[in-house]
Amino acid sequence: MRSTPHSPLRHVPLLGLLAALLASLALTLAPPAAAGPATAETLAAPVRVMPLGDSITGSPGCWRAVLWNRLRNAGYTDLDFVGTLGTQGCGQEHDGDNEGHGGELVTNVADQNLLPARLSATRPDIVVMHFGTNDVWSSIAPDRILAAYTKLVGQMRASNPHMRILVAQLIPMNPGSCPGCAQRVVDFDARIPAWARATSTVDSPVTVVDQWTGFSTATDTYDGVHPNSAGDDKIAARWYPALSAVLDAGVPGDPGDPGDPGDPGGGRPTCGAVFRATNVWQGGYQGEVTVTNTSTSAVTGWSVTVVPAGGARLTQVWNGTSATAADGTVTVTNASWNGSLAPGASATFGFVATTPTTAGTPSATVGCTARGTATS
Repeated sequence: MRSTPHSPLRHVPLLGLLAALLASLALTLAPPAAAGPATAETLAAPVRVMPLGDSITGSPGCWRAVLWNRLRNAGYTDLDFVGTLGTQGCGQEHDGDNEGHGGELVTNVADQNLLPARLSATRPDIVVMHFGTNDVWSSIAPDRILAAYTKLVGQMRASNPHMRILVAQLIPMNPGSCPGCAQRVVDFDARIPAWARATSTVDSPVTVVDQWTGFSTATDTYDGVHPNSAGDDKIAARWYPALSAVLDAGVPGDPGDPGDPGDPGGGRPTCGAVFRATNVWQGGYQGEVTVTNTSTSAVTGWSVTVVPAGGARLTQVWNGTSATAADGTVTVTNASWNGSLAPGASATFGFVATTPTTAGTPSATVGCTARGTATS
């Protein structure tokens, strides 16, 4: 029987074999490559704004489109309107996400705890809320509506302890099927400022925005309740100064925002505005607004929007030049001698306003926009 010859053995040098084994082991045990350091671009996120309400906000709520484009045109481009509902058109490009559910009552949203899931899904930094029209229509007492507001604010703060909250005094309502609605809106709106003062905190301020003054159900709605295009323009015009003031002041948690604690460069120039009434008489008052550079950059000029509450109208302004819109909103621009403000410095301007005889304590929503060169 013929035997099959064996193939000759290959002799691998011992040192070469050990080197190959060690190389293989090193590849197996080597940790994955570390990711590069996070940059400001990867960390920065847009400020998330939730429009919250009912059909006036969401069906179709075209004031949101007007407001979005006004903010973008003014340079507020790092924004994200958020909500679990999408856009309904409005004929102009905008970020249409919102939380305006047609027919909803704010008391039902509070009682059924509907808001926490919506907050969890969208994680807003700012809430812009016009909510309660259906409750007023349903003759729900102001105390109960305000209790619902308080519960929703608590849920907002549970979602974000630094939530910025803008709450509207509701636009007028006068549908033919609800003869008592007009006065009920007036009565409810009158309660909102005191509620806001009691609810606001340093970490999570509540700002009241007067949407009632200057709004006409005859010319600014198509049915006595829902805004037409003229009404959309007025609503957006009232939201704009309050929202831009919050954006200018900064939202904690946005690492690129000039208002954040620890921001190394101060970012773009920003300013704040504070209103106070210095003298009051029957049918009018004298007001003063203090403008302060709230950034670490030099301010070379400023403008302040003043939205007087309670039907007041500004008739005279000093230490600034003014322009008045059709809805009564006044924009005051610095004079030649008080526009330049070093960090922390302030300037003031004053005005006289006329008021209806039934007006209460003078109040106004003010917002400031600064001009200057950003520092780095």
